[in-house]
Amino acid sequence: MSKPSHRPGREAIKEQKKARKKAQRELRQRQKEQGLRAPEKPAQSNRTCPYQTPEEERAARVDAVSQQVKVYRALLPVLLKRLSKISDPRNPRKLRHKLTVLMVYGILCFAFQMSSRRQANQQMTRPVFEANLRQLFPDLEELPHQDTLARLLARIDVSQIEAAHLDMIRQLIRGKKFGRYLIGQCYPIAVDGSQKFTRAERWDGECLERKVRSKKEEDPTAEPEKAYYAYVLEANLAFAHGLVIPLLSEVLSASQGDSQSHKQDCEHRAFRRLAQRLKQAFSHLPILLLLDGLYANGPIMALCRQNNWDFMIVLQDDSLPSVWEEIEGLKKFQSANQWFQRWGHRRQQFWWVNDIEYRYADPLTQRQKPLKVHAVICEESWEEIAPGSTEVVKKTSRHAWLSDQPLHRNNVHSRCNLGARHRWGIETGFLVEKHHGYQYEHCFSYDWEAMRGYHYLMRLGHALNILAHYSYALANYVRDLGARGLIEFVRSTIAGLWLKAEDFLQMASAACQIRLE
Repeated sequence: MSKPSHRPGREAIKEQKKARKKAQRELRQRQKEQGLRAPEKPAQSNRTCPYQTPEEERAARVDAVSQQVKVYRALLPVLLKRLSKISDPRNPRKLRHKLTVLMVYGILCFAFQMSSRRQANQQMTRPVFEANLRQLFPDLEELPHQDTLARLLARIDVSQIEAAHLDMIRQLIRGKKFGRYLIGQCYPIAVDGSQKFTRAERWDGECLERKVRSKKEEDPTAEPEKAYYAYVLEANLAFAHGLVIPLLSEVLSASQGDSQSHKQDCEHRAFRRLAQRLKQAFSHLPILLLLDGLYANGPIMALCRQNNWDFMIVLQDDSLPSVWEEIEGLKKFQSANQWFQRWGHRRQQFWWVNDIEYRYADPLTQRQKPLKVHAVICEESWEEIAPGSTEVVKKTSRHAWLSDQPLHRNNVHSRCNLGARHRWGIETGFLVEKHHGYQYEHCFSYDWEAMRGYHYLMRLGHALNILAHYSYALANYVRDLGARGLIEFVRSTIAGLWLKAEDFLQMASAACQIRLE
């Protein structure tokens, strides 16, 4: 005889789901009565297609393309002006495509989320797609082959592509497009690293290497296997409410390592190079750097002070023991430095310690140098329904940051909740670029310079889409379709027979202006 099953049946599962939903409603109501606001999770619409007729769908498609192209056209003149200054090493007598045409083509490949060079060749050169693109972007006289773009990227100074990207951001800053998103009148910039791709063989002399777990673990005499990879340190404008814009990329390379001590390039070395470039690009811009626990050390904080940058750095429990000792020692003398508040559905208690004397060893002279820092700890609690039950459980979390500025009750919320906690925005950006259409981990070329060039074009195409999707005109489309769904909506419209001659005339005469939501 078979044993009786202890698994719940279909009806029991239905009743459990109903009870769980009821418990969640009761919890939300109780939180509302206590002045706690449950977080709203933005979700893509689950309704059926809202268009009743082909005419309604065509009107929506034309409007979406028009609004997206408006943003592109508002930014392309600045990009083209800078891209036209790139020195072209090709023979002028044999040129078929201007350099700016190739650059715009490369940007649009990523803006329309082509997954590879092959897909771009196959889809963007289709007669309807190409004809419509040339109508929308007159600079595209003729679409080139992707191999042509790859050969060009391998020969030019690809850093000038990122310079054009920075010119675009500077124009937006001068136009005060981000004024409502600032933290204490500072522009929050998050910095973090991410692996781009890895291979089993060395494809270029500049790639990094590491030992990986051997498949022959049983054999103690087996040589450890090696992997060769590309790694990039990224800097993004990380505003609250999810507005995260790619800014700078610093590619780690073998030539930037320390050959004498046989040390490879690392994030700390790359950060110093990125910081120098950031200071050159925005010499007078008030910046708030948002960094993870890897950068909680004296030399990095001293570098930020030298550049007149604010910072909020994650302070982990096992890092900087002397700072933690000072925090615990000074806490009782600064007992008034506390703040309680409700934020969303959470209860938060902030307490902070100012004027901590931290001493670190100078990496060049090894002499001890003093540095004054400030620390803030956030302890928060909230209630939620336990998974698979109707039981209300209490959750807690604890966060700690180092600040260059003294903390007080008037700035602790903005610096911590609106600034430091939104460092995760750059990690969300990595997720989007890796898995939502931008092919961050795809190797578009095994030539190192061409690989960098494609990376800069990808980041620029992503930035254009973010600025378009956060504009007033396209915000409703993003809510209904999602960011990736809107890109597919626009791409399929341009690739199809939806657009007419009068639509192109109307788009050409429309005013180009960016108004962020």
